[in-house]
Amino acid sequence: MRFKLISCEVFFRELSLCAAQSPHVIDVEFTDKGAHDRSDYLRDLLQRKIDEADAAKKYDAILLGFGLCGNSVLHLQARSIPLVLPRAHDCCTLFLGSRMRFQRHFSENPSMPFSAAGYMERGDTYVHEDHFARMMSADRSLAEIMEKYGDENGRFIWETLHPESKAYDQNKMIYIEIPETSHLGHAQRCRQAAQAEGKEFILLNGDLRLLNQLVQADWPEDEFLLVPPGKRIAAVYDWDRIVQTAPGGDCMPS
Repeated sequence: MRFKLISCEVFFRELSLCAAQSPHVIDVEFTDKGAHDRSDYLRDLLQRKIDEADAAKKYDAILLGFGLCGNSVLHLQARSIPLVLPRAHDCCTLFLGSRMRFQRHFSENPSMPFSAAGYMERGDTYVHEDHFARMMSADRSLAEIMEKYGDENGRFIWETLHPESKAYDQNKMIYIEIPETSHLGHAQRCRQAAQAEGKEFILLNGDLRLLNQLVQADWPEDEFLLVPPGKRIAAVYDWDRIVQTAPGGDCMPS
């Protein structure tokens, strides 16, 4: 099979390695890390790239190396070929290789800063910035969030944005070390930067499992969303599904 892979450049090293080992033909294109700062811009950019790949009429699927990423993937629509993306809140899940590991380490504070090789090498900051809180408008009241997203989703978002201890994300820095790129020495540089800022440094082992599955066409339903032609991506804002399909032309779940 032949796939088009569109991904954030923070996965440049990891996805280049995974694509090289895939039995499929994969054409890879990376977007600038800074595009995450403008979710509307990134969404429009991704849809243009999806439409260009679709118009080429040579791919079996378009793979997205993104999570929700500040709502940037919401409403992206599959045209004549399917889209495939991991069920992930953001890139942290993809670096860890599991949304269960993301929940285990970040459930008390999904906004906790973290870094990885791609963040050390690209852009103006070595940490993942808090797009989740920004996209949800953390200063909104519980009632306002529930009115916009529904009772269950609204309460989940509120609890995510208001962990019991705000000091937790201010005083700790997590670095996710992928074994295949550990020789680069970024973990030590991140440790030094965190200590210079007075933060506790925590090293977590990363895993290429999800990225490998993405390019190997190993897409179990509980870990990947397959968006068929004519459908688009909608959010669930929970710990399990995270994303779902919606009819083309609107964002109501199917």
